[in-house]
Amino acid sequence: MPDWTAQTLGPLWRPHEKSAAVPAARRRAAGGLSAALAGARAAPPAPGYSGAHAANTRLAGLQQIDLGGEEGPEQVLLGPDGLLYTTVASGKVLRMAPDGTQLQTHVDTGGRVLGFDFDRAGRLVAADALRGLLRVDPQGAVTVLSARWRDDPVRYADAVVVSRRPETPEQMFFTDASTRFGAQAFGGTFEASVLDILEQSATGRVLVYDSASGSTERVAHGLSFANGIALSADEQTLLVAETGRYRIWAIPARARELDLSNGPAGGARVLLDNLPGYPDNLMRGEAGRFWVGLVKPRNPVIDRMAARPLLREITLRLPRAAWPIPKAYGHVFAFTEDGRVVADWQDPAGAYPDTTGLTETADRLYVQSLHARALGWLPRPADLPR
Repeated sequence: MPDWTAQTLGPLWRPHEKSAAVPAARRRAAGGLSAALAGARAAPPAPGYSGAHAANTRLAGLQQIDLGGEEGPEQVLLGPDGLLYTTVASGKVLRMAPDGTQLQTHVDTGGRVLGFDFDRAGRLVAADALRGLLRVDPQGAVTVLSARWRDDPVRYADAVVVSRRPETPEQMFFTDASTRFGAQAFGGTFEASVLDILEQSATGRVLVYDSASGSTERVAHGLSFANGIALSADEQTLLVAETGRYRIWAIPARARELDLSNGPAGGARVLLDNLPGYPDNLMRGEAGRFWVGLVKPRNPVIDRMAARPLLREITLRLPRAAWPIPKAYGHVFAFTEDGRVVADWQDPAGAYPDTTGLTETADRLYVQSLHARALGWLPRPADLPR
């Protein structure tokens, strides 16, 4: 085996071992290679922290709001009632005053809500990784809107955005991050995401639920962990984070059945490519900005695996402690609809872990996180255009 492989995997290089330390679900993943895993795709050279993403410390020293023992404020939104809403790892959706007081549970879906939005009636619409697309009424009653496309279950609902323009039918666009590694079947959202990104089978997709007809259609597929999603100002274009390939797409919102596994098609284009980390949530800000969180920096081991399908298969068999998880590094940046980076804030120390996005309000910016035990925030900088 190559020297770097020996140094990374060492004594764990046992491609046929099925020890008790490896969960059954992970053995199933490694036991049968998908067509995508059987191939090879070289990752582009990592750009490092330079240019628009030059290293800085503007995200360091966040103030924090206690979440009452909860953790993982994956997404944050200011609701139509003026309260701040966030999802946490326990499956609850919390709400509070913007200063963090009056913390309460809005709903517990019994799953794991990752992304959410509000519909035109002010009801919360949630992408629940374990249950699909949900709607929550003001009293906390949960309705499943979409749990499958045709006969195929939604296995990892990740993010959702609801159309707003009054002259058009209400549509809810959402990502199904992986149709191979479901969060329910593979040990949770984090475990399933790592397995999917390591395998590079690119089974993620974008779906759309029509509120009037109750139907679900497929917008695009062939994405390597389809993640955050947002609509352009005119709602003609979807912005979609493809986490496993370090890029952000611009996809026509009217498109259906686009196959993006071999690159741009049907008017879809890559807006931002070869990012220095893994893009997660996409959040609309002010002055034409969109914010994205890079949940982890690039990892040279994972990049090198992209062209080595056998090594990816072997890695899928390893216990979680041996996975090549990238280091902690706080990073969010803002860009415009034409792909121009207009702000970039980092914390190289990673004191606030796994930054997934940023939410703008009138006087505060809230930083989202996959695993933090508090909600990070900072006062709105005077140099941030409104």
